[in-house]
Amino acid sequence: MKAEVDLYKLFSRRATLLMGGKFALLGLIGARMYQLQVIEAERYATLSDDNRINLQLIPPPRGRFVDRYGEPLAFDKQNYRVSLVLEKGGSARAVLETLSSVMPLTDHEFGRIIREIERGRRFMPIIVRENLTWNEVAAIEVNAPDLPGVLIDVGRTRYYPYAETMAHVLGYVGAASEADQDGDALLRLPNFPVGKDGLEKRHERSLRGTAGMSQIEVNAFGRVIRELSRQEGLPGREVTLSLDLEVQKFAYQRFGEESGALVVLDVNTGEVIALASVPGFDPNAFAGGIKGELWRSLLNHPRTPLINKAIAGQYAPGSTFKMMVALAALESGLVTPSNGVVCTGTLAFGDTSFHCWKKEGHGAVAMEQAIMKSCDIFFYETARKIGVDRIAAMAKRFGLGRPVAIDLPGAKSGVIPSREWKQATYGQPWANGETLVAGIGQGYVLATPLQLAVMVARLANGGQAVTPRLTREIRGLEDGTITPPELEPMGISPAALEVVLRGMDDVVNTPGGTAYNTARIDEPGMAIAGKTGTSQVRRITAAERVTGVKKNEDLPWHMRDHALFVAFGPTDSPRYAIAVLVEHGGGGSRFAAPIARDVMRLVLERDPSRARPIVSKDSSDAA
Repeated sequence: MKAEVDLYKLFSRRATLLMGGKFALLGLIGARMYQLQVIEAERYATLSDDNRINLQLIPPPRGRFVDRYGEPLAFDKQNYRVSLVLEKGGSARAVLETLSSVMPLTDHEFGRIIREIERGRRFMPIIVRENLTWNEVAAIEVNAPDLPGVLIDVGRTRYYPYAETMAHVLGYVGAASEADQDGDALLRLPNFPVGKDGLEKRHERSLRGTAGMSQIEVNAFGRVIRELSRQEGLPGREVTLSLDLEVQKFAYQRFGEESGALVVLDVNTGEVIALASVPGFDPNAFAGGIKGELWRSLLNHPRTPLINKAIAGQYAPGSTFKMMVALAALESGLVTPSNGVVCTGTLAFGDTSFHCWKKEGHGAVAMEQAIMKSCDIFFYETARKIGVDRIAAMAKRFGLGRPVAIDLPGAKSGVIPSREWKQATYGQPWANGETLVAGIGQGYVLATPLQLAVMVARLANGGQAVTPRLTREIRGLEDGTITPPELEPMGISPAALEVVLRGMDDVVNTPGGTAYNTARIDEPGMAIAGKTGTSQVRRITAAERVTGVKKNEDLPWHMRDHALFVAFGPTDSPRYAIAVLVEHGGGGSRFAAPIARDVMRLVLERDPSRARPIVSKDSSDAA
């Protein structure tokens, strides 16, 4: 009996302990539930909404570029694209093979789509191709019953209506890479376009705009249920350029099959009226990702269409550099306008003979006549008298040998040699014979067409330090209108300038001038003054001079001389400067001067002081 009582007591104690443990556990559970449902209810409700609601960025339309008269140069347009939702289409390969019969897919596209399907979810759309033509859209829609899961939708893509003509100015856009990240969440969006080159890159922040926001309800698998709210972003700002589209188009077309560059500047404001580099490329091909075959063809093209020759092509300026030598000589006081040289066609210097372009020589010439006839012997002698350092100092005052301050990335500085420069660059002393070669713009001397245009603009405006600019206004910014800076006098002697400008006038408008037959404009008030230049790309040997130098057209293209011409107009009241380079074109008078003449005629015809041009606008293009 006693054993039964002890067993009962033991059971009662265990039961009590067990019940107490259960009640304690229930109390803990209740306390935790109270904490979760009452004390921290708001926090967990927020977390629940975060899991249920996704915030998505809405990319804004990119800002437009327009020319000085409001003509659209680059804008976003509707982009038809085809996507595949695997959840609705069954076998991806089967659907893609059927789609290929309607719209042929490359092996590259096929492989990319399969890789994206393997990485993604079945209900997420995968873009098959963008920028569909209307015929492709129609073909897909007609065959829609045989293409389950294939959808047509509308996006936006960057469009350049004048493609090659404006490519080197505007640049192009491409998907944002890691190198483009600047903290803006928009750049994390797949395929979000950013400026990669040209003014698209320079004005990226203004053109990009501000993101919108969309609240999307999703289920546990990430599938979109509905859109809860939507707030559109702010579109990018419109950028007005100083370019005149009609002049730009004409300049590009005027080169025909030639390769080269052209720049037109307003000599008083620095506004760039035209900036052409030929050949160009189609920036529309970059918007959706350029194909490898096209990219390789551009890279390997012998005429380098990807290089902006106007600002990054560096060439020996040839005789267009002689104005710098003339000014340096006159400013030094070592040469006067009346000092003459007798040109016999050859100048002996040490054990070397230096030759004039005119084999029989020009006879007795002074400064003005030497510019007019482009006498090499005169400038050899002049350079020898004053030395290379004086020439270099003058050239740099006119914008040569240093980066040009222009709102376009990629401008090169060229080379203006001096004794110090050669020692620092090559570790060698300067040779006196090199001074003679520099005196005619050859040897180490290099300049870009933009620099030559700046040089002529500063000559034509009376020696004031004008700087070029492409951007006129960024709409919507308080300081968006770009006011040209006050021009700073460069301290050039007006008398010395007058001699040089008269020489340039004679080049074009006096019989015997090197461009009299090829650059003269006879219309009243439209006369121009200029200077021809022919830049050798190879050394002519003594043997060739004896047997006869081959004509440029008889040489391979890459061995022919570069043709150059610089000018300003009108001569009685200079307003515009122009520089033209024709790569491996031959003589400057024959090949570059006619291009400059025709473009300057159009520029002067369209000058706002004469008559404002009527511009037709197609509002549908700008939508």
